[in-house]
Amino acid sequence: MQAAVSVTPARIPELLLGLATVRPVFIWGAPGIGKSSLVRKFADSLGLECVSLLGTQLAPEDLIGVPQIRDGRSVFCPPESIARDEPYCLFLDELNAATPDVQKAFYSLILDRRIGNYELPEGSIVIGAGNRATDNALARPISSALVNRLAHVHLSASVTDWLGWAAGHGIHPWITDYLTDRPDHLWSKPPKTEEPFSTPRSWHMLSDALHSFGPTLDEETLKVVAHGTLTPGHAVAFCGYVKVVRSRFGLDAILKGDARWPHRPEERDLLYYLAESFRGRLAKELPASKEHASPSVRQTAYRAKSLLVQLAEISVEVAQTVIADDADGNPLLPAWFLVEAARDMPRLVEARR
Repeated sequence: MQAAVSVTPARIPELLLGLATVRPVFIWGAPGIGKSSLVRKFADSLGLECVSLLGTQLAPEDLIGVPQIRDGRSVFCPPESIARDEPYCLFLDELNAATPDVQKAFYSLILDRRIGNYELPEGSIVIGAGNRATDNALARPISSALVNRLAHVHLSASVTDWLGWAAGHGIHPWITDYLTDRPDHLWSKPPKTEEPFSTPRSWHMLSDALHSFGPTLDEETLKVVAHGTLTPGHAVAFCGYVKVVRSRFGLDAILKGDARWPHRPEERDLLYYLAESFRGRLAKELPASKEHASPSVRQTAYRAKSLLVQLAEISVEVAQTVIADDADGNPLLPAWFLVEAARDMPRLVEARR
């Protein structure tokens, strides 16, 4: 299902309070952005126990129950996890990953709030969640009958929300500081190949690893845990950032001329990180039109071209990343600066092509 309108995690409690208390809700979103934890937190806020059923681990009889003979008639007895006397939050996680037979078994529970003769206690709520087919995750089509039984909310990752949450949950300061500088690295689209990718959940895992290893964490181990949890490019950049933190060697010193680009082979991850930071700084400070550039900005552009030349002398590939298009194929830096870069550094433009 495609999202016409998406919301950030901060909006979810408000929406669920208005929707889930009157109708069943389905939350769509990419893996690792916090769907399950948001539902559990919402249930806690209402004082309801959250009972999670995982769609991929269910069979129809797990919901309908098994038959018993009473007074000469068969009666289906729903499982104890569902048949409760007190109101609760029934969380149907990975609902759209369940088999069609299991999805059908949910129909009456979702629409009529009942399984056989059992009815959910008054005050109970039903919330489902799942990934989209476009997330390269296990997701089966759900029938129009089931779609029409649910109110649908599409969740997107928000670095502002996540950093606000991280501040009170012990996330490692290297991670919060890094994502403050590089908010675009909080989440990346799930790859088509089997490799780690960045999500709020994977950054949390990396934070746990950093706390576990402590200050004695060596560079090689850091590379292992970063590449084991993050998108490869993000892992390289994060390792470079940590090296900056540990060596107190930053972009500002290079911009001022107090330091040079790192040039040793073992500093390549640091070089990539500084180049990415340099690119972000230029995108932020250079105006779209040169006519609106102040003398100080023009001086920045002149200095930037000089630094690009120095960077290209170390690695044309790394220098090319500074002027590369964004993920959608659109120029990130202003056209006038790219034109001047092409005039002064034709080999960079040739490599870019």
